[in-house]
Amino acid sequence: MPNHKESLRQLLADLHAERVATMDPKALKINIDQRQLLVDTADRASFAKVGDTLAPFSLEEVNAGTLTLDSLLEQGPAVLVFFRFAGCPACNIALPYYQRQLAPGLKRLGATLVAVSPQVPERLVDIKLRHDFDFLVASDIDNRLARRLGILYTFDQASQQAGIAGGKPIGEVTGTGTWELPMPTVVVIDRERVVRFIDVAPDWLVRTEAGPVLDAVGVVVSKQRQAA
Repeated sequence: MPNHKESLRQLLADLHAERVATMDPKALKINIDQRQLLVDTADRASFAKVGDTLAPFSLEEVNAGTLTLDSLLEQGPAVLVFFRFAGCPACNIALPYYQRQLAPGLKRLGATLVAVSPQVPERLVDIKLRHDFDFLVASDIDNRLARRLGILYTFDQASQQAGIAGGKPIGEVTGTGTWELPMPTVVVIDRERVVRFIDVAPDWLVRTEAGPVLDAVGVVVSKQRQAA
């Protein structure tokens, strides 16, 4: 059973506290500065908005092949959770949290949950296997959908230099060849392809709790039933 007192914000705050205690100070500063820069400079006006209608798109699920928007909406609303990449420490906290706290409720509501990253499918599959997720995990090839939603960011210069120095440029890790990643984002889409909830987190250590997502999907499902 889900623990309704469990907080994703607290889990990620604990990760940050552990880093403060154990991480090399220079590396920690680069991490903190990049996150703060994103908070300060994110172009929020460019983010997709509630009420937007989405054009058709496709994603590549790591086991099941191509997912289309129409296929995701066959049974009910779709919930997309954008995350950075399979090896991201914060993502390995957030997605298992969603497995515990979000996925069961979405199943009861008839909604389809998809975790989405630009990482290529053959590398992205690792996070699904590691945690035995029972929801879909899919690649947004070339960040096409994230770009349309306005949620991409590019590593700052210090983060790029640190990645190169450490032998792990993010484009090589993801297989995309670029310095772009999506800001962690949750999107709820109704069966008419309309965005009914969106929450974008420029700071990847502050992410969407399960409760507001379940509330939003509950409203969508209720309206669908009333219209039926």
